[in-house]
Formats: sequence, C-alpha cells, structure tokens
Amino acid sequence: MSTMAKIELPFVQTFKDRHGRQRNYYRRKGHARIALPGEVGSAEFMAAYAEARARDPERSDEARRSVAMSRVPPRSINALVVAYYGSQDFLDLQPRTQSSYRFILDRFRAKYGERGASTVETPHLEAIFLSMAGTPGAVRNLRKRLNTVFGFAVRLGWRRDNPVRETKPPRNKSPGFIPWSEAEIERFRGRWPSGSRERLALELLLCLGQRRSDTRLMGRQHLVDGNKIKVVQQKGGKPLTIRIHPDLQREIDQHPHCMTFVVTEQGAPFSEAGFTKWFVDRAVQAGVIDRTPHGLRKAAGRRLAEAGCTAHEIMAILGHSSLSEAERYTRDARQEVLADSAMDRLEAETRTAGVKPV
Repeated sequence: MSTMAKIELPFVQTFKDRHGRQRNYYRRKGHARIALPGEVGSAEFMAAYAEARARDPERSDEARRSVAMSRVPPRSINALVVAYYGSQDFLDLQPRTQSSYRFILDRFRAKYGERGASTVETPHLEAIFLSMAGTPGAVRNLRKRLNTVFGFAVRLGWRRDNPVRETKPPRNKSPGFIPWSEAEIERFRGRWPSGSRERLALELLLCLGQRRSDTRLMGRQHLVDGNKIKVVQQKGGKPLTIRIHPDLQREIDQHPHCMTFVVTEQGAPFSEAGFTKWFVDRAVQAGVIDRTPHGLRKAAGRRLAEAGCTAHEIMAILGHSSLSEAERYTRDARQEVLADSAMDRLEAETRTAGVKPV
C-alpha cells in the first residue's frame, strides 16, 4: 500500500470488495455513503473527499463554506488547502485556532488558489513575502501556516519537498508587549486596595501568568486541592495546575460568592476585548499608562526568572510550548545579574586604583 493511504481522514470507510478491489466511501452514521474514487490521497480522491465534506449535513454552515471547493483544479493550492481542512491535523485543533488558520489561508488561496501546488518554489514565496514587507507579523503567520500546508502536501505525495522551509522569516523588530515594572505594579496596588475587583484581576494576571482569554473566565470551579487552580489554556489546549500564591489567595478569600472571579457591572463574564478595555482603563486611573493585561504575563515570567527559576519551571507556569520562549526570560534576568556583577568589579577597581601604594 502506498504512503498516501496512511493519511488519516475522518469518516473514510475503506474495504475490499468480493473481486479484491479496494472501495473507498465517505460514511457518516445515519446518512448515505458517498463513493470516493481513486487511491486514498490521490488528487481524484481528495477532490471527491472535499466535495463530500462540503455536502455533509452534520457540518456547520461555516465549516461547509470553508471547504466548499467541489470543482477545483486537481493538485492546485485550492485543492491542497481543502484537503488540509479535512485532515485530522486540522480537525484536532481548537475551534478558535481553526478559525484563525482559515482566515490566513483563505486570504492566500483567494489570490493564488488556481496555481498548482507542485509548481510553487521558494523564490515564488520569497517574492510574496517581500511584497508584505510592511507587515512582518503577517509574514511570519502566513509562513507558519504555509509550512504546515506544504508539509501536508509532502505527506500526501503531491510534492517531494516543502518550499517554505528554505524561506527566511523576517526579523522581529517589535518589542512586543511591555512587561509591567515593579513600580507600576505597586502604583496599581496603591490605587486599587485589597478586596476590589481591580486588585483581584491584577493578582490573577500576575500570580498565575495566564493570558486574558483564560484569566477572564477563571472562577471557583477551577480551584482544586484547596490551594491550587487548574486551567486548560484556550490557546493550544494545554492543561495546567498551579499552586495559588498567598497574594492571590488573600484576594480570592475576599470574594467568596463569585463563581467567576472578575465580572462586569452586570455580573456577567467579560469578553476578551471588554476585559482588556476595562483593565487598561483601571490602570490609567492608577497612573499606569500604555500597559496591557498581557504585560503582567510578561512581568510574571520576569519575576520567575529573577527568582532563579529554570526555563522548564517557567514553562510549567506560563504554559509555553517552546523552550526558547521561556529561555528568553532567564536570559534577560541573567543579563542583569551579570551586568550588576561587572559594575561591582569596575567600581571596586576604580576605588583601588586611587589608593597609593605604601
């Protein structure tokens, strides 16, 4: 059997008939089977599979629209993206992540979808990325998504190589979210006393180091073992269990009746945008300007590194999937320690240089 037959696709039923010929069907319980011609993974098979997925009555309207490509040129970029949308790799992603990936890939195939997936070479992609030079973040995101899609093309047998791998990602010149300083944290605490919603939100963000998307939904249902909090990160779906810092525990104890810790004036959970707007406004009132909730996640990483935590320990708190992300905190903290040590040596050398020998 070829390597293409090893591609895992949902709802594909494969068997041999009485003549020994392999038969492939798209099969959903309670619905008629749809024949899928050709070898599993072939252009003919994938085009038929994409059409079956698009017509599937069990799928949502949004999902059907995203794969409604029943008549696309065989082995085109359109056909490749459609095949990827139907793959287990894509279907295993969180719905929010799927939506983000579709937004990026659908814009790309709207421009280049009719081109053959096997004819795309590294110089073609470099030219596309160069035309987007003014938005390096968008280039990085597109490059990541295309790397996945063309890697999938190699697994399907549509290509021998992945042309994205030889492209060069743009340098990240943006400093990203700025971490809160200790002075800014204390300024916020001074404005919003213990027991306030604002103070609880600050300690949740700072002591747990999670994103706003997870922090805004935290509540008593996430408390475990008496002194820990358990959260499944929306980005990536990683489960984390973190012991509650005394500063945070003190604030939680003062809100005994809140199922969701931080809520709106109407008592409902915040939306992501609403939480950010509310918190930034409270920060401004405290005299902390141009700082965001994510900056407190950065501050949490900095604090962990300054406390001597290893990169793996930082990953266990923040939930990073890449060691390099966590190592950035330890590297920055180590730099400051080494710089202080160097200045101590320099100042000592300066003092002793002024002492005349006896």
